Amino acid sequence: QVQLVESGGGLVQAGGSLRLSCVASGRTFSRYAWFRQAPGKEREFVAALTWNGRTYYVDSVKGRFTISRDNAKNTVYLQMNGLKPEDTAVYYCAADLGRWVGAGTDEKKYTYWGQGTQVTVSS
Repeated sequence: QVQLVESGGGLVQAGGSLRLSCVASGRTFSRYAWFRQAPGKEREFVAALTWNGRTYYVDSVKGRFTISRDNAKNTVYLQMNGLKPEDTAVYYCAADLGRWVGAGTDEKKYTYWGQGTQVTVSS
């Protein structure tokens, strides 16, 4: 059974850090991404990682967030530093088996999704 399970969310003060984890089971994915959805807003792209290690980020998190992968653990991470109140959202891990090109900012490109983990940043 293919499954993505996120963890690592929580409450943190502005300027703090969190590391989100997404453990994949059932398949080996070629592409991973993190999306987030704030209250009353549409889900938006945050970061993506390709099978050959290329990364993409939304402008608002560049220099603060880092997406990475541990193949041995079949886990992808989102290290979030310098958190801001506007980063508050439910964060979702997404994955796909295909080796398609591009930044992968469109959520329709991803077949598998986790359940989400809440990140709250207080001011």
